[in-house]
Amino acid sequence: MTTSALHAQLSQTLGRPQLPSSLGQHYQGKVRDTYRQGDRLVLVTSDRLSAFDHVLTTIPFKGEVLNRLTNFWFERTRHIVPNHVLDVPDPNVTVARACQPFALEVVVRGYLTGSLWRDYQKGTHTAYGLPLPDGMRKDEAFPAPLFTPSTKAPKGQHDAPISEKELLARGLASARDWARITEAARALFLEGQKWARTRGLILVDTKYEFGKVGDALFVIDEIHTPDSSRYWMADEYEARLSRGEDQRMLDKENLRQWLIRERGFQGHGPLPEIPEEVRVSTARTYLAAYEQITGTPLVLTPGDVQARLEKNLQARGYL
Repeated sequence: MTTSALHAQLSQTLGRPQLPSSLGQHYQGKVRDTYRQGDRLVLVTSDRLSAFDHVLTTIPFKGEVLNRLTNFWFERTRHIVPNHVLDVPDPNVTVARACQPFALEVVVRGYLTGSLWRDYQKGTHTAYGLPLPDGMRKDEAFPAPLFTPSTKAPKGQHDAPISEKELLARGLASARDWARITEAARALFLEGQKWARTRGLILVDTKYEFGKVGDALFVIDEIHTPDSSRYWMADEYEARLSRGEDQRMLDKENLRQWLIRERGFQGHGPLPEIPEEVRVSTARTYLAAYEQITGTPLVLTPGDVQARLEKNLQARGYL
């Protein structure tokens, strides 16, 4: 898609969906709007972009990329753990089985980078209860994936790192459920890494969310997207690591680094304005990630996202 087309779409991004109350009880997260009717959820993935727990702007086609990629991965991993998907009536919408969610984000890390690297430098990484050896380099691989869970904070509050011991003590998951969750998360991560390698990528780290229906465990929300995961270009990893250079990234971390470097923003103080050129370049990153991961270019239809999803929800009988 041309730069001019992406610029034109800036005025038609899906910020805050305006849908009838008949769709269900409404809850707005950072990126997704959820409408619940009984045991069914209608999840609308907006074009909103959040960083450091704040919604900052919208990105053209971001919601479509996230929703399509999530369902691509759900299809590829349904043999590992069931997921909540029932229907995909629009590029930005997933209809899902309502699960009882765990108030946890399960973060699996293969490399010392991102927020864990920043914590490691400050000596605050001990919040996860994981002993990390001294002298590790930025972007160095761990011998085996690490689990660094965080609390799932209510809207307007910050997620907080938590150790396995503390999450069990607080009853955020039973010992049995936590064992099942970590087993499923490890298998999902290894499957994701395996596929990413075939696409010339390294799946560096990611977050998962889980829920239950009765005693059955489901993976929910999103999976292996540029919002929830970090991807590096595999063929440049070793050379960049040896030179101490930043890795070539294909995910939201590009925007986070821009915020830190250009605006000095890490979640505190006034929210920075995001220039149009940064919004467009971020859209290009998301679109490139979709094509690299799936091996298929995303055919996009510019226009009013709100009007399209209303039309598609009506056609499928949800409105």
